[in-house]
Amino acid sequence: MRTPIFRAGLPMVGLLAAGVLAGCASVSDVTRERVARSETSVQQAQQAVGRSEAGALELQRAKDNLEQAKAALSKKESTKAERHAQLAQLDSELAVSKSQSAAARKAADELTASIQQLRQEISRGTVASEQ
Repeated sequence: MRTPIFRAGLPMVGLLAAGVLAGCASVSDVTRERVARSETSVQQAQQAVGRSEAGALELQRAKDNLEQAKAALSKKESTKAERHAQLAQLDSELAVSKSQSAAARKAADELTASIQQLRQEISRGTVASEQ
């Protein structure tokens, strides 16, 4: 009696194994989403960095990694796609940070120069009023 049930179960096991193997050959929705998020991150970095030199190298690396992630996605290389998507996102975040840091540094330098100018004007005013 067990023989017919066992034989009936064999095709099901074969179909299940084929489904698992087919799942390995395709790219998951999670991987596709990560690549899409990295693309959004690169686009946002492009807007934030603009024409600034600060962060330009990192932005270019982010674009290169995004292209590699998309290529891996089309080849159904899930692990490679995810790795390049993560690198693209990290490089785009670094590009934005460097750009913001450079802008803050420039603003601080301008403020320092302005303070020095005011001090000079004050000291001239003090010297002129003493005479």
